[in-house]
Order: sequence, then structure tokens, then C-alpha cells
Amino acid sequence: MALRDQRVTMAHGGGGRAMRDLIDEVFTSTFQPPGSEDQARLMDQALREPGARLAFTTDSFVVTPLEFPGGDIGKIAVCGTVNDLAVGGARPLWLSAAFIIEEGCEVALLRRIVASMAAEAEAAGVRIVTGDTKVVERGKGDGVFITTSGIGVIPAGVDLGAAKIAAGDLVIVNGVLGDHGAAILAARGDLALSTDLQSDCAALGHLMQAALAAAPGITAARDCTRGGLASALNEMAGEAGLSVEIDETLLPLRDEVKGVCEILGLDPLYLANEGRLVLFCPEAQAEACLAALRARPEGAGAVIIGRAKPGEPGRVTMRTPFGGSRIVDMLVGEQLPRIC
Repeated sequence: MALRDQRVTMAHGGGGRAMRDLIDEVFTSTFQPPGSEDQARLMDQALREPGARLAFTTDSFVVTPLEFPGGDIGKIAVCGTVNDLAVGGARPLWLSAAFIIEEGCEVALLRRIVASMAAEAEAAGVRIVTGDTKVVERGKGDGVFITTSGIGVIPAGVDLGAAKIAAGDLVIVNGVLGDHGAAILAARGDLALSTDLQSDCAALGHLMQAALAAAPGITAARDCTRGGLASALNEMAGEAGLSVEIDETLLPLRDEVKGVCEILGLDPLYLANEGRLVLFCPEAQAEACLAALRARPEGAGAVIIGRAKPGEPGRVTMRTPFGGSRIVDMLVGEQLPRIC
């Protein structure tokens, strides 16, 4: 191997032989992009289908620590971008990956992150086809930052959007909420929390396609990342011009997550997720949708948690176990920094 350095140096970002060795041995050998030009040249049969549309998204990922129970920054970078495409009804196909690496980053850590990305991309059915690498001086980064962009194809007849949500649509989530946020908080180690929680980080492209095949009337979906379920519902209710009511007794939450939130004064509805989506489905198709979600491991815990209703546009409320109701507002400020 030409790359013998154990840590990344500024020379690895200088455009010379050291940079070429890093790219070849860490990135190109793992991702195996199609060709070595400055752009990826792409074609898929799905693009030839009449009425098909391209979906395109981009996102940047920062997380501390870079590796945590259930994932790492590389896995999040793939899953996050795949999920942004999937909840729009697209079949994810291609990703780009740009790395900003801090001087002094361990090459072994970088290899693990890249291997994690490659494995997750393969499982999700996407290819990482192009990218970029930059190195910044020590103290001017945080180990590794990753930006991924994704391209997918929305087939003819699929047209999801929050504006299409109708009064009476049921609100469905695909599993327990808040695991990622709580796992990251515990993994930081500065709050003396000890739990067995694992991040829910998962790519949801296959899950969303299965749901749409079983319930083509699904009107909208979002992944519940920063700001959690509460922020996703507020955004969707506002765009739909409807109100949404959820039931606290139906929310799927682990006791460990509830415990962490009680200790720290956090609300689990605002905890970030990296493998959870919320979708709106007509009541007549809800059982078919649930069956399709539950048939896959990433949707095994799918449940109905509420309903869209006529009412004040954009208002989200939650029925409590005591028969009352409270407003679930958008997250104000931040609960946990550097989480995805």
C-alpha cells in the first residue's frame, strides 16, 4: 500500500501524491465509482419510463461522537440522504459524498467510516458515484464532516406532498421514537448516563416503496430527524392547512428513552431520529400500509398515532392519558447540538 500514514496531514489535501494515495486507498477502492472523470455519467432504465421525474437532495452531516452505538457519521450520511429521497416517493439511485477531514484524523477511523458508508449504500440499493475530499488545519474541524447529495427517480403516478394531506388521514410512524437522540447523548459520556440504547439509523427506501405499493393513496411522508416527530408534524400540518391530533398513549417510546428525557428535562417528541418516518394515509388503506411496514425489519414497530383534522391550520395537539390536550409546538432553540 502506498498510504502508510496513520493520521491525515495537510499534505493529504494538497493535490499531490499524498492526496492521490488517500483517495485511491480509502475512498475509490471502497466506493468503486464508475470511471475516474470529474463527473459521474449516469443512466438507469427508470429514467426512460414515461412520466418519471428526478428527485435531488443534499445534506451535510456533523455528529459527536463520530462513532456511536448503532452507527457512525458515515452510516448517517448515507441513510439521511436516502431517506430524504424515499419520503418523496423516489427510488434512490445515486449518491455523491464530499469529506472535510481535520488534520490529525486517524486514517483507521476514516477507513471504518468509509466502509460503513459502502455497506449501507449497498444495503439501500444505491451507488456512491462521485465525491470530493478536503483537509483543514487541526482545530478547524471536528474530525470529519460529510456532505452527501442524492438522486432518485419518482415513478409516474407518485406525487407525495404535505399539501395533499386530507382531513381524516391517519398518522403512522414506523417504530419507536427518540432512540438516536438518546443514544448519542449517552455516548458522549459527559452526563454519566449508562444505557443499552442503539441509534435507529436505517435507510428507509425499501420500506417506503413497500408502503406505497400496498397503500398507493399515501399522501405525504417525512423523516423525523432534527427536531423530531414534533417538528415534522408541525411542518406538514402547516403546509397542509390542517390541524393534526396525536394520542400520547399510542406513541412508541422505550422506557429507557423516557427515563433519559425525565432525568434531563427533555421532551422525546423533539429527539432526533435517523431511521424513523411519519406518513399520512387514508383510513381505508391504513391496515394495508401497516402490514407492509411491519413486514420489514425497519418498520416492525409501525403504529397509528393520530389523525389529520379540520381546524386551525398548522396546529398540532396531543391528547394526554388524563383526557386533556396540549399543544405540540415547533422546537425552539436546540435540545442536543451536533447530532446529525
